Amino acid sequence: IRVMAGDVKSAWASVWGCVCVCVGRPVEWCCSCMDVLMPNAINALNGTTVKIPCTFTSCYKMDATKFAMNWTYQESVNDTEDMFMTYFRKKGMVLRSDRFGDRVSFVGILEKNDLSITLSDVQKEDEGFYKCYVRNPPDRIQGLGVIELKVVTELPPPRDSTIAVAIGASVGGALALLILSMVVVKCLRRHQKQELISEEKMEEEGKLEAEGVAEEGTK
Repeated sequence: IRVMAGDVKSAWASVWGCVCVCVGRPVEWCCSCMDVLMPNAINALNGTTVKIPCTFTSCYKMDATKFAMNWTYQESVNDTEDMFMTYFRKKGMVLRSDRFGDRVSFVGILEKNDLSITLSDVQKEDEGFYKCYVRNPPDRIQGLGVIELKVVTELPPPRDSTIAVAIGASVGGALALLILSMVVVKCLRRHQKQELISEEKMEEEGKLEAEGVAEEGTK
């Protein structure tokens, strides 16, 4: 059997990628290098459009003839999953459910392992768990990502930094004034102490001179 150098290099790259990713993982995961990446939860403002992100990593380049993925929705952990989007090799991404109608769109880029979707005109009923299933052979284990969507009626008010800045400036100014006052008082006390010492010294020197004159007179 003839094997081209490029094929050998590609094969070793795949094997080495699996070894690197699978280090420290259970034996049954070896060579399964699939990881689905998405946040645990996101918030969406009622009536707006939200992007539900999903990307995956793999040791192997995506093969459109073998690749498979599904998006499902689950209202709560006790409810059944509703598959609303799937990938067909010839048709691409296809909606499988009328739950979201035309409010859901695929915005990912398969070549970049991006499977993200958007949901427009978000409603309170859209809250729940969105799951992204990915299979990219020859990875053996199916990847799964789960994200919880929470719908809010209003966003928290922006923090007014003007008041904080004013308070900070006032406090800083007061501290600076206090420090300056302490320095001035300390300097004045030191100056007064020096004057007092000088006066005492002059008085003492005057007494000594007077005593010297008296002694000379008695002689």
